Amino acid sequence: MREVLAQAAFQLFLERGFERTTVDDIVARAGVGRRSFFRYFPSKEDAVFPDHERCLAEMTEFLAAADDSDPVGAVSDAARIVLRMYAANPEFSVQRYRLTREVPGLRTYELSVVRRYEQTLAGHLRSRFGEDGDGALRAEVIAASVVAAHNNGLRLWLRSGGEGDPEVAVDHALALVREAWGRPAASTASTAPAVPEASTAPVVPFAVSGGGDGDGEVVVMVARKGTPMWRVVQQIEAAVGEN
Repeated sequence: MREVLAQAAFQLFLERGFERTTVDDIVARAGVGRRSFFRYFPSKEDAVFPDHERCLAEMTEFLAAADDSDPVGAVSDAARIVLRMYAANPEFSVQRYRLTREVPGLRTYELSVVRRYEQTLAGHLRSRFGEDGDGALRAEVIAASVVAAHNNGLRLWLRSGGEGDPEVAVDHALALVREAWGRPAASTASTAPAVPEASTAPVVPFAVSGGGDGDGEVVVMVARKGTPMWRVVQQIEAAVGEN
């Protein structure tokens, strides 16, 4: 039923547009009642990303079984689980990517999904490097690097219309992350310098040229833990607009 509802929703989004499609339209197309929809999806946005909960659970299970020998390799392999989810249905993935680019609300939702993946990776790394000080900082930075590398390769493939093997670009990007971060840190127990409180710390977006993703640049965003999501989205959109 979850798949039937997701298919009905996505067909309508493509035919009528996301904003003009209601939950009543979706359940009518699927031939079920409203309760059935909300049993599986809290909102229309969730119906656009029906596979991410399963993927997140699979990633969590994979990391729980990983040994301690290569933490960076483990989180890189965990990111490939997301890639395989997209690659399993290229047509749907490409259509969803295009729809998400057209609807601001879906872009915001997608950012929240990506953040959940990043938090899962960072949690695994903190369990290896430490929950405080430089260990926690290292975990957050590596997790963000893995997600950025994965998304760069994935979007190259999506922008091509799903042509070719998406693993080529993603593997190349993740190899760069492992090269940079695969070596053990000199110390994960040193005291980190004082930082501003999360409520006052700014989001700091900046562009790095030569990203090679087809649009010319990659926007990298750094934010203090606890920064409101609306502020993050606002600053990302401002950075994209400027670049």
